[in-house]
Amino acid sequence: RPHRTELYQDVPSTRWPIVYSPDYNITFMGLEKLHPFDAGKWGKVIDFLKEEKLIVDDLIVQAQEATEEDLLVVHTRRYLNKLKWSFVVATITEIPPVLFLPNFLVQRKVLKPLRTQTGGTIMAGKLAVDRGWAINVGGGFHHCSSDKGGGFCAYADITLAIRFLFERVQGVSKATIIDLDAHQGNGHERDFMDDNRVYIMDAYNRYIYPGDGFAKRAIKRKVELEWGTEDTEYLQKVQTHVEGALNELKPDIIVYNAGTDILDGDPLGGLAISPQGIVKRDEIVFKAARRRRIPILMVTSGGYQKRTARIIADSIINLYNLGLIDKDLATSGTANPKVEQMLRKCTKDLNSLSLQ
Repeated sequence: RPHRTELYQDVPSTRWPIVYSPDYNITFMGLEKLHPFDAGKWGKVIDFLKEEKLIVDDLIVQAQEATEEDLLVVHTRRYLNKLKWSFVVATITEIPPVLFLPNFLVQRKVLKPLRTQTGGTIMAGKLAVDRGWAINVGGGFHHCSSDKGGGFCAYADITLAIRFLFERVQGVSKATIIDLDAHQGNGHERDFMDDNRVYIMDAYNRYIYPGDGFAKRAIKRKVELEWGTEDTEYLQKVQTHVEGALNELKPDIIVYNAGTDILDGDPLGGLAISPQGIVKRDEIVFKAARRRRIPILMVTSGGYQKRTARIIADSIINLYNLGLIDKDLATSGTANPKVEQMLRKCTKDLNSLSLQ
């Protein structure tokens, strides 16, 4: 029987399925600046969306921190105990001075934000099934598996979101992960290595971290990219392989890892995609999901330049302008009575017009 959790709460229909908490942002005596990751980018995305009048605070779903019991759905107790050692967290987050900090501070200032983002991804998984789509403004820690962290990823939020859905939501028994971060998603690949319920598509720079040959065996659709790949080639490959992946298996949920480290000039990604290319990429994935009426959960993952927050916000605004996300949108009439009612009204109006 599944454990009790606060993460699957009822969310008022007035709120958008956009999940965020100010606790996502990591600020601690400037130490966060020692990693190329912009540890405040999540709050900046929300600020840009507010500036554009797309959302206000009351319309956002507040992320809750994942508890130890929540994390144990995937993680081994041995691994979670290891995070009580500051040097382990310093290695995972790639911020060496964390090694010298007392662990209670590391828990509060570094790991709590990551646990809150992880809770956000789990919450967004349920919301995506209920509403047809959801965006966690954080998350996407795709280098972490059940018993090993790395690459700034301390918790396996993608694996957790899928396992929660499999355990708790009737009718969800197949999932597709579309991982378009510049790096190979070796964490969720190791977790789902022998699980036929999960189909993984991964497009990444073949020459950079993590180069995990063992994990690659779990990828059903592998798209290995060259240094400096640009928009035209990239978008054509994304289009072809997303369509191919969803034609091969129609999942009950898509988890879309939308890293912005594919951006031209990213110090870690090594690709050369323009801001417009990133916006178009997200559009391709959402269009494919909406056309097939498959719920989609998007997480924001990597992106190591100051301008990535603006690009993520622009992409969300573009999805809204195209009608690919909407507060009341759902994947099927049964999932949302309001949509069913609206469709019936449209059909009735069209019928009466044709009779006139």
